[in-house]
This record gives sequence, C-alpha cells and structure tokens, in this order.
Amino acid sequence: MFRSLTPMVKNILLINIAMYVVTDFLGMQLIKYELMLHSFHSPEFQPYQLFTHMFLHGGFSHLFLNMLGLYFLGPLLEGVWGSSRFLVFYMVCGIGAAVLFASISYFQGVLNPMLGASGAVYGLLMAIGMLFPNTEFMLLFPPIPIKAKYMALGLGLIALFSGLNSAAGDNVAHFAHLGGMLFAFILLKIWKSKRGSFY
Repeated sequence: MFRSLTPMVKNILLINIAMYVVTDFLGMQLIKYELMLHSFHSPEFQPYQLFTHMFLHGGFSHLFLNMLGLYFLGPLLEGVWGSSRFLVFYMVCGIGAAVLFASISYFQGVLNPMLGASGAVYGLLMAIGMLFPNTEFMLLFPPIPIKAKYMALGLGLIALFSGLNSAAGDNVAHFAHLGGMLFAFILLKIWKSKRGSFY
C-alpha cells in the first residue's frame, strides 16, 4: 500500500499512526493531554498545541477516517505541488483550523480541548475542489459519484450549519473543519496571485 503513496503523505500517515500507538495503545494519555489544543483562556494552553493537535486522535475510528481522507486526497496534491509545498499547505490548514476553533471557543467561553487532523484534511478537500472541481469521488452511503466541488461545498455547509447549531454532547470540532477549508482557500488565492497559477 505504501508504494502507491507520495513521500510526504506517507510520512504524515506514519507520524499519526505512531502518535496513536504511543498515546492510546501504550496508554500515555498525559502526553496526549499536553499536546492537544486547549482553549486560549485555559491555563493548559500552549502555543505549540496549534501544531501538535493535528497528530493526535480521539480513538481508532477517528484516526482511521482522517488518514483515509489523507490517503485519497493527499497524493494528488503532492504530485502536483511537490512534497515541500504540500507540507506547507497541510500545516497551514491544520494550524488555521486550530486558530479558528480556539478563537471561537474563546469568545464562547468554551474550554473543551480539540485534537485531530480533520481540519487539515478538510483543507485538502477544499484544494481538490478548487483545483480539480470535476474530479469524481464515489460516496459510500449512498454509493453514487459526486464531483469534488460539490463534495467540498456540501461538507463545508454541513460544518457551518452544525457549528452554528451544535447540540449538547456534540464533540465534533465543526469550526475546525471550516477553519481548514478557509485557510486552504486563502492560501490557494495567495499562491495564484503570486504565480499566476495554482501550481
């Protein structure tokens, strides 16, 4: 499987899996607590958490779904941009997701911590939707094809609606998903304005 992956995608996958093994499989939960993103007004907040949170996950299913998204979306973008630019894009989306989530949590007075690569993966989806809008993906439920631009738009609207109407017990960081997509959009526009092209 790894032979079909681009180098940076493979490295990110391995880092995420290794962190899951250390924090969850080996039970080192204190490391996980220190590295996940805490709210800006929490005494546990540290600036490095804006970066480290994206390599931690809440459980195996959380890890699996995010890494599945990275596996399907990442190689296409790394193949176009190269490893260095892809890494910059992935990091900007992940950090942007953290900034938006933590900022909104701050103004809402919410102390819930956040972790996961979802924001970065949503950023990859936004990039596919912008660069390759007519690329088709096959949904699992229902098993029908959908173009990348519609998938990005649909998931973005779902994240926005869910974030604005978050129910009690909802532990999904919807605004982190939006943050990843927002920073992806901004970065792609900056790159296009500077180079006259996305790549």
